[in-house]
Amino acid sequence: MSGYNAVLARNTDNAPTGTGPYSQTVAFSHYNNLSAQLPIDSATGKLVAGGVKEQAEQCFKHVKSIVESIGHVMDDIVRVTIFLKDIADADTANEVYARFFPDYLPVVTTVAVAALPMGALVQVEALVTNGEGTIPGAPQAGDLVKVTRNTDNAPVSRLSSQSVSFSHYNNLSAQLPIDPATHQLVPGGVKEQAAQCLKNIKAILESIDVPFDDIVKITIFLRNLSDIGAVNEVYSTFFPDSAIARAAAYVPARTAIAVAGLPMNALVQIEAVISHGDGTPPQRVEDRHGIVIKANNTDAAPRDPLATQTVAFSHYNHISGQLPLDPETGKVVGSSAREQAGQCLKNLRAIVESIGHNLGDVVKVNLFLRNIEDAAAVDEVYATFFPNGIPARRTVGVAELPEGALVQIEAVVANAEGTPPGK
Repeated sequence: MSGYNAVLARNTDNAPTGTGPYSQTVAFSHYNNLSAQLPIDSATGKLVAGGVKEQAEQCFKHVKSIVESIGHVMDDIVRVTIFLKDIADADTANEVYARFFPDYLPVVTTVAVAALPMGALVQVEALVTNGEGTIPGAPQAGDLVKVTRNTDNAPVSRLSSQSVSFSHYNNLSAQLPIDPATHQLVPGGVKEQAAQCLKNIKAILESIDVPFDDIVKITIFLRNLSDIGAVNEVYSTFFPDSAIARAAAYVPARTAIAVAGLPMNALVQIEAVISHGDGTPPQRVEDRHGIVIKANNTDAAPRDPLATQTVAFSHYNHISGQLPLDPETGKVVGSSAREQAGQCLKNLRAIVESIGHNLGDVVKVNLFLRNIEDAAAVDEVYATFFPNGIPARRTVGVAELPEGALVQIEAVVANAEGTPPGK
């Protein structure tokens, strides 16, 4: 990767360190990627005493400490993701969250997962703006501003913004299958719910004059993984959306997982990351003409007709969730989490190398484990691919993974060269 725009990993003693082979925060260009924070007492290395309220407070305190250690404030956060062991604890976690964001509201995703590291009840991660960027010696756009927006054509929440844009990306709150007119789940099953989630995303994008095909990454949270076929039927009617995208067969990068619970007992929830070619003020209007989406697949990794392996826009590449599949046979490799993690990481490396990058360019890794008890074995393999522990990271235990896999891994990769037309 070019040395001009540098990956910048940082840690502070004011938040837990040494809990895994990863950094607390990794900045690249105009974003900081924070590792998911557990409710650990930094002095003892143990979970704090109490229930979900005390644990959520500790998680947010760690996020705040990390954010402040790199010269930022909580209002610089673009996205918050709250992982709960029990979705019934959502209201309590939200009360804590609201105290840390009394005025500005980031976008939010809340899900219950099967298990969290150390038996925690809650885990919190954040994506933070980095107005100064990471280009050495350059003034950068230190006065870039966030733009938050809502439309009545999609569900409005008192706890989150529908869309927060900064620089060249829009992040959307995960959309539930809520009818914006009634504020209730739409009637019907998972097909109807998936369609409503995607309609809500489309309504938000239309309200900010962004086409649906500007989506670069989709994450689908399913209550029952057996519903993925029905969801895919609906998904295929939304992607590709335009004649140009259909001609190019463009679909976003994608990850699908089964979770233990969703707000309002929904069957599906969908999260989207959107390209934003015109950036945010005070970037020049003409900047929008110099950046395009670059989608890429390689035969050296498993292909999926409903997902592109990697989608680059501006200074980031978004990698679809990688399963432990042999790219030649399409079958799951290995019977242990250790073997399967190795295959997932090999697939990830093959994709990254196919676009002229290396694993040193990875800024964030998300691990989804069928059994959280496999975390130590997976870490042993992981450390051989990331010996310096630089990417920020998230680890959660999920209810089920596609193909009966034990491990799935997705990543965000730095893209120093950007995505100008014709290059």
